[in-house]
Amino acid sequence: MGLIPIFEIGVWNAWIFMIVFIFQMIVIIFVDKKIWKKSHVPIEAKKNKYEKQVGVLANFIWLIAMIYSIFLPLKTGSDLFYIGLLVFVIGFIIFIRATYDFITTKPNKIIKTGVYKISRHPMYLATFLIVISVSIASFSWLFLILSIIMMFFFHREALIEERYCQKIFGEEYKDYIQHTSRWIGF
Repeated sequence: MGLIPIFEIGVWNAWIFMIVFIFQMIVIIFVDKKIWKKSHVPIEAKKNKYEKQVGVLANFIWLIAMIYSIFLPLKTGSDLFYIGLLVFVIGFIIFIRATYDFITTKPNKIIKTGVYKISRHPMYLATFLIVISVSIASFSWLFLILSIIMMFFFHREALIEERYCQKIFGEEYKDYIQHTSRWIGF
């Protein structure tokens, strides 16, 4: 992994892995705008200034990572590229299934099917796997640091979402928490 990032626009750059997030947004928006609305905790549910800024900061770091991925070459042909590709495929499978489960569950219901049976936040989990896969496949310390910062903020956002869901769904969500881990296994 290089300390000084290489910036060059190319076909075989990290954007190839990161583009899945754009495709997911397009699919969700075109399937049903109510689903897009469901994907965000209402700002009024956030208790203080810090909580209101968490999502903004997470998305800002995500945007920086998206832009950086355009200029970040993948180290194709290397062992680490193939390890990163494997991590990406696992993250992508979780991401696709979580998106499907999210879209097919009514807005006023807890999502308990598919990967939501084993993780309360499979989209965040998949996002972490995908951005870590970029770090591995490109040998980029900078992208790794961005990934860790992004996931710190996404973890904070997940805690806010859980509090919101407990308020909305009550005992049913508390039961879901008892039987389903936040990530996988923890």
